[in-house]
Amino acid sequence: MVRFVEAVERRPGTAFAVFLAVHGVLWTALPALLYVNVPLDLIEALTYGREWQIGYDKLPPLPWWLVEIVYRGFGVDTAYYALSQLVVIVAFIAVWKTARPLVGAVGALAAILIIDGLHYFNFTAAKFNHDVIQLPFWAIAGFAFHAGLRQRQLGYWVLLGLVLGLALWAKYFVVVLAVPLLLFAFIDRDARRALATPGPWIAAALALVVTAPHLVWLVRNDFLPFHYVEARAMPVHGLFDHLLHPAEFMGGQIFFLLPALLIAAPLFFPAPSNGKALPSAHADAFDRRIITLLAFGPAATVLALSAITGRGTVTMWGYPLWLFLGLWLVLFARAALDKVRLLRISALWAGVFALWALAFAADYAVLPNFDHRYRAAFFPGDLLSAAITQRFKQATGRDPAYIIGSMWDGGNVAHYSALRPQPRVLIDGLPRRAPWIDLADLRAKGAVVVWTDSDPRVLPKSFAEIAPGAEVGAPFDLPCYKGDRVVHVGWAILRPQSH
Repeated sequence: MVRFVEAVERRPGTAFAVFLAVHGVLWTALPALLYVNVPLDLIEALTYGREWQIGYDKLPPLPWWLVEIVYRGFGVDTAYYALSQLVVIVAFIAVWKTARPLVGAVGALAAILIIDGLHYFNFTAAKFNHDVIQLPFWAIAGFAFHAGLRQRQLGYWVLLGLVLGLALWAKYFVVVLAVPLLLFAFIDRDARRALATPGPWIAAALALVVTAPHLVWLVRNDFLPFHYVEARAMPVHGLFDHLLHPAEFMGGQIFFLLPALLIAAPLFFPAPSNGKALPSAHADAFDRRIITLLAFGPAATVLALSAITGRGTVTMWGYPLWLFLGLWLVLFARAALDKVRLLRISALWAGVFALWALAFAADYAVLPNFDHRYRAAFFPGDLLSAAITQRFKQATGRDPAYIIGSMWDGGNVAHYSALRPQPRVLIDGLPRRAPWIDLADLRAKGAVVVWTDSDPRVLPKSFAEIAPGAEVGAPFDLPCYKGDRVVHVGWAILRPQSH
């Protein structure tokens, strides 16, 4: 093990590259091997992305566009899991680039190993979605902000404006990053000097230009996606919620941080014998203030907003909040990162990494035989698609061009369809959720209605309103791929209307 640590110390860049390769390959392979059906977030992306809209009723479009690009480029589900790991790796590289000048290459590697203890970068990152796509933009923004303040080069400010603008296309949550960056620039005595240069103003202007098309769409559509955000946030029931909701969020984040803090423990325990902190030779007080802002500013903003409004939060909003926590811990460690402490950090990371991988494997390969819990990864989407397609063709002599159903049911039928082009989905039977669907064309070509969450013998009321006269077919059952769950399928045919 001593030789291993010495090799890492000699070539930390190579060790970092090996880490990225192991991380990327393993966390691409695990879902590819264990997921039989793509998860809901990807079904949603595949349903929305193919429509290439500037905006949607739920969230910004960038992640859905990326999934559609990957689908058209590769056409295999494994590519979506590789996409998740690609963006995680880009985020790690940006943090590494930020850390290396401040704590050296070995310290930068330790910073990455620490944050890899968070499930946000492995276990749950397998499902590419709006949370995962934030990671590279936030990490690059942190790198560019620090470099812009320290080096005063215009290119870093241009990069900052570009990634902040793109981050809004990824998720509106970027506001909790932008606000502390802006406040720091005005409040910190050293950061204020940058305001006398063109850089910050160019960054702000570029971010506005990048976001402009989507901002215009939001205004024209009455900020439609914000209704989804409003629905997800827990309502306020009284003054106590102004304390309870931020406390609940912070409690959830601390729980999720425990593996990362365990990996970081050798930086602080045992304490150095002289009891004095060992400042980094590369970082000054200004660097430390910037990294402290990046490590805690966005989380503090979330807590402040929750405390002020009393609104609840979603624990998974923590995805991008802790990207720079590992660097902060290394930067403020009270002991030198010697061979012994590096070895302990590496061993703890390896143990946590293995436990996350084993937990993932157990959750999808072992536990389904015992806990009887529903898992979307075992939904028989391909069987459902084949059965629905066959029934529509038998009834009409045509292939279905449209599916009326929930995002999950309709999206699965469309994604796993062997038809090209795949059927389009009228989500939940609501034209406002899929305004790109031409209802006249749908009625002319007919549609198949599918549902699995209510009585399969009765056409749901919401679907009956958009598909009057649909003929309900005989229900059928499909077994899930693992466990003892059975999907009860209801379906109906809206026959093509002749002119």
